[in-house]
Order: sequence, then structure tokens, then C-alpha cells
Amino acid sequence: MNESLIIFDEPELEFRYGQRLKDPRDGLALFGPFDADSPSHPKSLPYIILGTVSGISQFRAWSEAMNCPAIYAPKGNFRLWPPFPGFEAAFCSRWPSDPIWSYPIDEHQLLEASRTHEKHERSYKVVDIFLKGLKIAADKLDQKPAVAVCVVPDEIYQTCRPESFVSETVGEVVSKKTVRSRQAGQLELPLYGEVNLEPYSLSPDFRRQLKARSMKHDIPLQIIRESSLRLTDNNQLGQRTLTPLSDRMWNIGTTLYYKCGGKPWRLVTAREGVCYIGLAFRRAEDTEKGKTACCAAQMFLNTGDGIVFLGDFGPWYSPKTKQFQLSKASAYDLLSGVLRTYRELGGKELTEIFLHSRSTISNKEFEGYQKACPNGVKLVGIRVRSDRSNGFRLFRTGEMPVLRGTFLRNNERSGLLWGSGFKPRLATYDGWETPAPLQIDIQHGDAVIERVAQDIFGLTKLNYNACRLGESQPVTVGFSDAVGEILISNPTVSERRPNFKFYI
Repeated sequence: MNESLIIFDEPELEFRYGQRLKDPRDGLALFGPFDADSPSHPKSLPYIILGTVSGISQFRAWSEAMNCPAIYAPKGNFRLWPPFPGFEAAFCSRWPSDPIWSYPIDEHQLLEASRTHEKHERSYKVVDIFLKGLKIAADKLDQKPAVAVCVVPDEIYQTCRPESFVSETVGEVVSKKTVRSRQAGQLELPLYGEVNLEPYSLSPDFRRQLKARSMKHDIPLQIIRESSLRLTDNNQLGQRTLTPLSDRMWNIGTTLYYKCGGKPWRLVTAREGVCYIGLAFRRAEDTEKGKTACCAAQMFLNTGDGIVFLGDFGPWYSPKTKQFQLSKASAYDLLSGVLRTYRELGGKELTEIFLHSRSTISNKEFEGYQKACPNGVKLVGIRVRSDRSNGFRLFRTGEMPVLRGTFLRNNERSGLLWGSGFKPRLATYDGWETPAPLQIDIQHGDAVIERVAQDIFGLTKLNYNACRLGESQPVTVGFSDAVGEILISNPTVSERRPNFKFYI
């Protein structure tokens, strides 16, 4: 062992005028987004709303409020809950109070669909209702919307997830045996009436399924629960507990700007010609004991842009080792497909590729990746996983936990990185549990472990789905579940988009 402890500085982000700050909220409030003066800056933000009459009304009120400052911090802690200056002040584009089109959904019809007894049928019916409006928008509107805002009643969130329990159900009572048969594409006899088998090939999770099935319309979605649009900071008894209004406006405002084509900030520490590819795996839901699995990859660049590619189904999961490992051929196909998509989107020449995987990368698997890697491009395979199992922790004296950015070097190819912890800019720790580190192991290729850890630390700041100082995991690993849920849990969806904004 050759242990040493290092504290990395908080990675800087770049905003308008080339200004650099560590907290995205500081940079946006003081200078504006990174792309404010570039030709790609979205000057207009056309959007549509799909929801109940109540939901549409709530989002219109939210849109008006989002163009105004929101200033409130519990206990006066403005470092943790900084004021929101208003959408135009933060993003140099005014968020329209009115959408270019809205699609009112019959609330009674929607809630009745959400109470269907069988969970696959339940989510399928609810998604169908939203897709009907999205199809009209894609086919008939003269102006293409940059984003579709789906305002969802909280009851949908409660009833249309895989483990949801619905007390008062409607429709056919379907046994688990029948569900398994339908997932396998079989119909049991005697059969009374026609049965649509498509719902059983899709995820029973409303959000995952809606994201997957909507991609054919080429409109990114922002799914928002009605309760998230509450315009007060008071959490009353019986209501869902929410963060302050300013925090919600920062988060929703940032992701809407990103999905409309904007680039809120750029990671300063990211290097030109270097890309980071997160490998995502998920066991198929319709196979015995989940022995069949599928893979996907997310590619992130120094610009912060991300692309997604779906790999192959196969026996990649081993119950014995509890690891996912591709064959040499499938590894080759996966990386080849990612790089081909990257070139088709006008990507620049690469110099280094870093693979991030939660599972061990086998020698055969890495050989497949190497075969797909262009000549002259350096390839490094790294295992990155949250170290919650072996119980290794660091503690500081006093009340606050270990500093975010702490790195414990075990040896020249291994170490522990704390992406969560005390944040000096916030003067507090914004988590609930004792911070757990990321275990980083260079399994293939040559790289300096400190440089690898710094890169991974920087990637904790590329979550455009929120507006936070930094996450506990890099974007390559933190979003692998989201990509897996949408792509892999809906294998029959053939029309997919490579842009990362369709998946978050």
C-alpha cells in the first residue's frame, strides 16, 4: 500500500465573458450562461404544455413567477439556498409566460387510467393519453417546440411506478402467471376478446415509458409533478415537503434552458479531445431470473454535450459474481456505435477515451473496446462504483463530515474519492448520511490515478438536470440508471434519439 490523502480544489465552471466560478448559481446570477454570446444561444424558447386544466394553469402561473426573483432561505441561510434572480437574468433569455400550444387532458379519464389493475396496462394507458397530445403537436404545429412540459398529477406519480400499490383498481384482474406469459409474447387459452401485448414489452414505470415512446416525435420532455409548482415556501401539514421556491426555480429553469438547446456552463478542467464514456447495464425484466441483460453507453465531452447509444442484449449478467461483462464482439459493437454516432453529429477528433463502468471490465471485453478504438487514441478502462458495502469511512473532528473532493490514494491504480461531503462554498454538508466514497480502479490502460480522480470529480458538475454545486457521482455513472431505465426497459421502442437531453 502507498496511501496518501489529497484534497482537490472544487472544479471551476466557465460562464459568459469567460468568467469562472465554482457554483453554477453564482456564475449564472453574476454573468449568465456560457453560450450567451454564441450563435447557438436560444433567444426564443418555444414550448408546449400537456396536462390537466389545473396543471396547465399551475404551470402558466409558474412561468410568470419564474421571470421574477425568488428570495427566501430557511433560517436565513442564503449560502445554501441562494436567491433566484429571474429566468432572464440567469439565462439571458426570457421564459415565455404562455406556451405556443397547450393540450388539456381530461382529469377523470387520466385518473381512471391510472387505477387500472395491471401495472403494465396502467402505465401504458396513461402514457397513451400524453402521447396523443404530443403527436398532435409534432404533426400539426407550424413552429416546432423546443421542449414539451408534461405536468403530471401527483396521483400518477404514486400509482404508475413498478412497485406502486393501487387500493381501488378498475379493469381486468391479471395473475402473475398470465403477466409472465404475455411478457413472453404468449396468450393463454381460453381467450376472451383481444389482448394487446405491447404494454407487456414496455416498462411499467410511467416516466421511463413516456420518455422512451415519445422520442419518435423528436421533442425533449420535462416531466413535472403538480405539487412541484407550488409557489409558496411554506410546507404545510399534509402537503409534500419541498425545497425553497428559489431552489426549485434554479433546478427547473436550468434543465428547461438545457433542453431548449442552451449550454448553461462549461467544465473548465475538461480537456480538448478527451471523452468519457459511461457504460450502463440493466437486467431484462421479462426473463427468468434476469439472466439476459442489455448494455448502453453515454458519452460526454469537454463541452458538456452528451450522446447515448444502445448496445446488445445477451447473457451479460453473472448471478455468481453479480457483475455485467460483455463479450468481445458486443464490446466492439458498443464502442463502435458510440463513436460512429459521435462522428455523425459532427464530433471533433479524439485523443483519449476513458471508459467508466460500475462492473469489472474483463480482459476479453477490453480487447473488444480496443479493437473499436481509433488508431492513435488512448483508451483507459476504469471501474467507478459507490463504496457503500465495505463500510470504509473518513471522519473529521467537529460536527461536519469529510470535505468534498477528498481523495485517498491506495496505490498507483486505485483510490477513494468523496464526491459528497462538507462544501466550503455552502459552509455546510447538504446531505443526510455519512458521506460514502467512490471506489476508483484503473483496470486497463495507463493513466495517473490522481488525474483520473480529478477528471471524475469534475464530471460531478455536469448535471444539467439540476443546478447544484456538485453531485456525489460523475455524470457518466450517476445517469447510467436513467439511461438503462429508458432504453433497456423499453426494448421494443425502435426510434431513439442520441442526444442526452431526451433521457433526463
